[in-house]
Amino acid sequence: MSTEKEGAGASPADKLRGWFAGRLPSDWFISAPEIRIDREEITVTGILADPETSPDSPDAERAAAADGRTRRFREETRQQRMEVAREAEHSFGRKVSWGATCGGTTVMFTTFSVPVMTRLRQPERLVLDTLVDAGVARSRSDALAWCVRLVGEHEGAWLTDLREALRTVEQARTGGPRS
Repeated sequence: MSTEKEGAGASPADKLRGWFAGRLPSDWFISAPEIRIDREEITVTGILADPETSPDSPDAERAAAADGRTRRFREETRQQRMEVAREAEHSFGRKVSWGATCGGTTVMFTTFSVPVMTRLRQPERLVLDTLVDAGVARSRSDALAWCVRLVGEHEGAWLTDLREALRTVEQARTGGPRS
């Protein structure tokens, strides 16, 4: 089987991940970065090597060292990240966001905020208004984002199963009859 035919069955997400694996400098992260994709955005988050501190360093010192390492990475790679993002945006039609994890803390350098339109009935609006009135959120939009984050945190296993089912459907579609 030729490489061309093998590549034809790959999902767009697999192709995109492969592109980033080949395009990113190998010395940026200690392992392959996590690449998340949705309809509008590609998020690239890599793990940086922990800075060297003495074994008896207090947690605050280790956290400060990790923060410094993350800031240095952000500044030193800015131009290259912008170049890679431009290429990816041109090739894949999505914005690229960047982040790094160091010392167990993830910092997002750039993120893309997308407006989402929804129609809610009064009971759902009352939930959002309660969150706003209680000071949990500044607006209905913030309250809705808070609710989505909460579901994402507490229903992770279910969402993972749902995404896996969607991948299976995508594989079935790509393996279907050709016109």
